[in-house]
Amino acid sequence: MTRRIKTAVIGTGFMGRVHTEAIRRVGNVDVVAVAAHTLDEAKTFAQSVGIETATADYKSLLKDKSIDAVHVCTPNFLHYPVSKEAMEAGKAVLCEKPMTMTVGEARDLVDTADRTGVPNCVNHNLRFYPVVQQIRAMIEAGELGEVLIVQGTYSQDWLLYDTDYNWRVESKANGALRAMGDIGSHWMDMITHLTAQPITAVCADLQTFHKTRKRPKVAVQTFAGKLLKPEDYEEVPIDTDDFGSVLVRLGDRARGCFTVSQMSAGRKNRFSFEIFGTKCGVGWDQERPDELWIGHRNTPNQVLLKDPSLLLPKAAGFADLPGGHSEGYDDTHKQICKRFYAKVADPSATIDYPTFAEGLEGMVRLEKVLESHRKQGWVTVA
Repeated sequence: MTRRIKTAVIGTGFMGRVHTEAIRRVGNVDVVAVAAHTLDEAKTFAQSVGIETATADYKSLLKDKSIDAVHVCTPNFLHYPVSKEAMEAGKAVLCEKPMTMTVGEARDLVDTADRTGVPNCVNHNLRFYPVVQQIRAMIEAGELGEVLIVQGTYSQDWLLYDTDYNWRVESKANGALRAMGDIGSHWMDMITHLTAQPITAVCADLQTFHKTRKRPKVAVQTFAGKLLKPEDYEEVPIDTDDFGSVLVRLGDRARGCFTVSQMSAGRKNRFSFEIFGTKCGVGWDQERPDELWIGHRNTPNQVLLKDPSLLLPKAAGFADLPGGHSEGYDDTHKQICKRFYAKVADPSATIDYPTFAEGLEGMVRLEKVLESHRKQGWVTVA
């Protein structure tokens, strides 16, 4: 990885900043340009993080032959056209999740990736916590035995009030599924990634608690506190989900359930799961990312603190710092970028990140969750 790689970030919201910071932690990659909805937004972002080129026309960046890759950090409805055009222009693409608005769009992106041969990645970064990879290595090594039960939640509170607003609550920008698409996609991806078993059927129930919300008349960043006055809002109807619960069938025999919520007071970003096998169980919570709970039937339970010297070899490579030095959310983006750009630099490198093909699988799962909710019954996931 000695060749300097030039990349551009398209989208300047919360995730645009996260991606920019992560890219810069990869030693041979330079963020040379940024695109936003307006030129003022692009220039403000570029100046704040020291990027030379700012534009409101992302297509101009795709024409620049010196740019090797792009990060698609836009609202969801732009993921498909921007990613497709970028691949057609020969750029490697790292796209935020959920990958597209529809399964059809996702299939077309997979076809385009196959045809163009460019590296492609969907940003399921949460796989990349070191102790999460320890769980995967334990399951691969047979330490849990046969996986029987999966359960958990992804709970946040940033949309608790009807005055909380973001582009994600609008189906035209986000898609039909909001909480389920935004964070439920992470939960389902994680379980299938760790267990290497597919979700084969779902039974889902969704709820929109705020049928209307008060949209700010001025732009407010994702996760930002709201200090506006009543006259600063306009009331609009909401057709995306605040909450969802799903029963799942995993593989041939395992069973489980999970909930997602963006209205759970006090839970800032609680992505948690438990996986129980015939030998032992494991549990993890993103709000305590360095801790791995290991449960036993006949011996004392354990709590393993992240320390690469104590992790299985397959997991140790996901930790860059010694024990006692926390690695969190921003580090997961560094890890996925490090692996993605290894492939950009060397086409023969092993793919060690989620590809667009896995993004398609995620879109199929989301489509079936929505179908199940509307049907109010079990739906098979092909």
